[in-house]
Amino acid sequence: MLGAVVALVGACAPSAPSGSAAQGTSASAGSATLTIATTTDVVNLNPLLGNSRTDSWVTDLMYPRLLTVSNVGSKEPNLATKWGYSADGKTGYYELRDDFVWSDGTKVTATDVAYSINTIKTQKPKGGVVFGFMGNLEKATAVSPTRVELTLKQPDSIVVPEVGFWMTVVPEHVFGKNAKIDDFANSSDWVSAGPYKLTSVAKGQSYTMERVDSFPLAPGGQPSLAKVVFKVYPDVNTEILALKKGDVDVIANALPPAQVKDLKATNGITVAEVPGLGFTHVTYNMTRKPMDNVLVRQALAHAVDYKAIRAVAVQGQAVTANNSPITDSLKEFADPSLKEYEFDPAKAKSLLEQAGVKNLSLSMIYSLQDPVVSAWSTMMKDSAAQAGITIDLKGLDRNTYLAKTSAGDYDIYAGSFAIMDEPVSNMALQYLPGGAINYSQVDDPTLTGLITKAQGTVVKDEQKKLVQQAATYVHSNMIDNIMYVQNLNVAYSSKWEGFVVKPSELLSIIDPVSLAQVKLKK
Repeated sequence: MLGAVVALVGACAPSAPSGSAAQGTSASAGSATLTIATTTDVVNLNPLLGNSRTDSWVTDLMYPRLLTVSNVGSKEPNLATKWGYSADGKTGYYELRDDFVWSDGTKVTATDVAYSINTIKTQKPKGGVVFGFMGNLEKATAVSPTRVELTLKQPDSIVVPEVGFWMTVVPEHVFGKNAKIDDFANSSDWVSAGPYKLTSVAKGQSYTMERVDSFPLAPGGQPSLAKVVFKVYPDVNTEILALKKGDVDVIANALPPAQVKDLKATNGITVAEVPGLGFTHVTYNMTRKPMDNVLVRQALAHAVDYKAIRAVAVQGQAVTANNSPITDSLKEFADPSLKEYEFDPAKAKSLLEQAGVKNLSLSMIYSLQDPVVSAWSTMMKDSAAQAGITIDLKGLDRNTYLAKTSAGDYDIYAGSFAIMDEPVSNMALQYLPGGAINYSQVDDPTLTGLITKAQGTVVKDEQKKLVQQAATYVHSNMIDNIMYVQNLNVAYSSKWEGFVVKPSELLSIIDPVSLAQVKLKK
């Protein structure tokens, strides 16, 4: 299943102006141009390197992923039709479609996949996240034009699904000409195996892509649009004005919760809800006293008014995560017995007394570019004060925030993750010593043992049991305070139909399959 077709959300009230970015094109969808607004410029066009949100949106339309993800986090076919492990778990594999073709006429084969994987493994491209999933990978081999096998040092349930989803496949005959992948900007003469190919760049302004001749995942094998244009705007408010004026057709980044109601009530604009696979959380730096004490962390958890935050700051557009790292979004692994910590200032005070802690005063860092976290930070400060806890809010510009996060320079960290799609790899990154997103700074032998055992088995039932044990341990010891899962909202002109909604802002309604079939209404 490729996703649910976006349902229309309509109402009567203010009308958007009658202009449209699609005007000037034929009523035929085959000759239409779709203009997409974004608030972030492209950083680089080499998808093997670290990239921004808009980089991913552009490059995903040219370089296919082996797997995609469903609205409940399960992996689904894309370039790969089958994937898995050998009986002993030491060999992974992908079976590929044989009908993908690069826009220069070269077939997409297992050689391209093996090249992409081995380049990341051997060169460790700067800023890339895929290398983090390759700890037990030795090499990838194209054993036939449509089969890739991965040689593993030991069984590792992370490698196949996470590399399959997070890595984009690049053409070996183009990228392989560059000895050092970090030095290849991929700034011109693009070759695409997606539905569209980049043809024009106006840095900081727009990125124009044109339809390729063939895309197997499009209805009838041909993308529906003539062009896709990404236009860069300084902020979401400017994007919303542009959508209402008809200067753009889609706002691809998530709308601030406070703007959703107005846009739903605007004639000519459709709001689509995008399922959340990520979560918003706060972590307590366990290397700093007294947060190394579980009673203190539990007290902090009882000093948060979760329901008020979801109702007011997130405008009711979120659901509880039950303070578990495995949320209900991941239905196959979620443990329904875990429940949200009650907002109970008296209990928080009692726990602090048991811990022998008085006059607790902490600082909390968060990004000023995150409007939702910024909205509830004061609420958290006020609810903590009811328990006698002082929180000094440190709203930071994004670069400073990221630097302090990387250095572990905080008492409390507040932030969000867009996609937490694979329970074992997520927990490995979050809770193993040295994990890339171990913002609790936790180093707990019991938790490490549960996660590494889950990582080392490819037997689903055994893995689920270990994952749930690890999630219970995180929950009861308040190693990570997972607050809520937010369903996001994006908006587009109601003149269009056929969008396919996929989870998270990364995929949203501008996933390649979606943009390969969207069209103007007749």
